Amino acid sequence: MFQGKTALVTGSTRGIGFEIARAFAARGANVVINGASDAARVDAARAALAQDYDVGVMGCRADVAQPDEVAAMVAAATQQFGSVNILIANAGVQHVAPIEDFPLEAWSRVLSTNLSSAFYAMRAVLPQMKARQWGRIISIGSAHGTVASPYKSAYVAAKHGLAGLTKTAALETARDGITVNAIAPGYVWTELIEKQIPATMAARDMTREDVIDKVLLAAQPTRRFVTPQEVAELAVFLASDAAQAITGAILPMDGGWTAQ
Repeated sequence: MFQGKTALVTGSTRGIGFEIARAFAARGANVVINGASDAARVDAARAALAQDYDVGVMGCRADVAQPDEVAAMVAAATQQFGSVNILIANAGVQHVAPIEDFPLEAWSRVLSTNLSSAFYAMRAVLPQMKARQWGRIISIGSAHGTVASPYKSAYVAAKHGLAGLTKTAALETARDGITVNAIAPGYVWTELIEKQIPATMAARDMTREDVIDKVLLAAQPTRRFVTPQEVAELAVFLASDAAQAITGAILPMDGGWTAQ
């Protein structure tokens, strides 16, 4: 489906990002794996995909909260594969705390990683997408881009901002053969979710089981976590020609959460 095209997936050494990278590699796309952590983790993810699929796989250690590093990553991917045709802005972090106790550093980190990074990546890839009159940009948003939850002020603010950025970029590129959309999952069982459980336990004075049952899954009428593979399959569809009329959309994937 995507032979000859290159997909760059930020925050893709594990979780949702890795499954999205895997899904595009399985459809024949070259893939750029990105992570800000140690080089060994980036290389392990790259090697896993290179072993399983007969496509080009590049690993790039870059902090997507830094615009210069994002620009350098896009330039390196373009040099290696000739183009970046599909951008998946997936990188994200979380911090849970009441507003009055929310560390300023954590606020800046969540906003820069979850929102500014998507802007930096769009800014870097759009010139070549416009020149080729084809491109797909998909951001991984959240149900928290529509609704809020207590103690997640930075994350909720960032995801609301990402929805606005997605719509603006879609309008700017509507006649350039480019679509810009966001997937808005509910709770997906990943390391990011698992890591925030202890902080939520402390903030709400709950057990682990109560946080999962009464805070996380209580929001989703289906009473089940979304899987990373489900998010990946929707991303593949949005990048396909079958979805070329879909742009500027924030697509819920939240088990009915925001339907309530």
